Amino acid sequence: MKALGQETLASAKRIVIKVGTSSLTHENGKLNLLKIEKLTREIADIHNRGLEVILVSSGAIGAGMGKMGFVEKPKTIPEKQATAAIGQGILLHMYEKLFNEYGQVVSQVLLTREDLAARKRYLNARNALLTLIRWNTIPIINENDTLAVDEIRFGDNDTLAALVAGLVDADLLIILSDIDGLYSCDPRTNKDAERLRVVSEIDDKIVELAGGSGSDLGTGGMMTKILAAKIAINSGIPMIIANSSERGVLQQIVEGNIPGTLFVSKENKLHSRKRWIAYGSDISGRIVVDAGASKAIVLKGKSLLPIGIIDVQGQFEMGNVVCVIDTAGTELARGIVNYSSQEIKKIKGHNTQELEEILGYKDYDEVIHRDNLTVKV
Repeated sequence: MKALGQETLASAKRIVIKVGTSSLTHENGKLNLLKIEKLTREIADIHNRGLEVILVSSGAIGAGMGKMGFVEKPKTIPEKQATAAIGQGILLHMYEKLFNEYGQVVSQVLLTREDLAARKRYLNARNALLTLIRWNTIPIINENDTLAVDEIRFGDNDTLAALVAGLVDADLLIILSDIDGLYSCDPRTNKDAERLRVVSEIDDKIVELAGGSGSDLGTGGMMTKILAAKIAINSGIPMIIANSSERGVLQQIVEGNIPGTLFVSKENKLHSRKRWIAYGSDISGRIVVDAGASKAIVLKGKSLLPIGIIDVQGQFEMGNVVCVIDTAGTELARGIVNYSSQEIKKIKGHNTQELEEILGYKDYDEVIHRDNLTVKV
């Protein structure tokens, strides 16, 4: 009898694989050719099985550091961007050369959060990636470090990988790193630490198990992986964390084994539009709702009506995405509003029948229709 989640792994056809900097470089920052060759061989092998693979790869800054002879990671944004610009070409050239030896065609896609925040650009990115997959190529994705600034950065490739998994309707997200999975405590300092094989829910206890940042070269630690897992499983996509150095790690996973920690996805898979609302879009403001509206949205899947609104925070227009929060400040949902912030301030707390009298018109009964509302709790 298979354990929880094993059948999901074995049946996955479209897989997003994220590989961290530490899995691609030596400690001095230079590319580890043996590690990269092993990774490409494993990916090529599962691609030859007929699986669709998208690779989200770190390592551009590390590759640039090695080329320039830097011993420490650059500190300023311009220095990081310049180092990434040098390393990006080196990294892709290496991938292209190695994948070519196995008869695979690769393609490069560079993204920023801004590309996924705008609905039109989100759809353009989705359509381009789906076309590359249909052409049987292996898209290699990284954050566009050379152009991105703090305001439009993903911040780490774990988050980027989770968003890409949702973008392409992946069946599975694999995070490869230099760790074996999520442990009951830090295995580097406690020999009694036990690896959690399956996580069915990310609660406060699981979040507390996440430590600090990762290696000096990378940007993400276990916390970023937990946050990525939240995005993935809430989008209906299972995620597994595994050690890239383990022999045949990808082979094990696609055959239904769990060499790391598996985060089991929610049963209901979000539609692409609702995933974009929840995780891809920029937030323009907040709407505070009362207990009745909170219950209707979270438990009953209802639309947000004016009568349940207590307060409006920020300035936004019709069609913007806003957070819906309760009186304690907990985010309940995100959605696309049918009215501007100024209009909602006038109609908050009122019945739908009163809208035309208050505004002089009534385009919608709902402030946010349930089809444009994604619950986050």
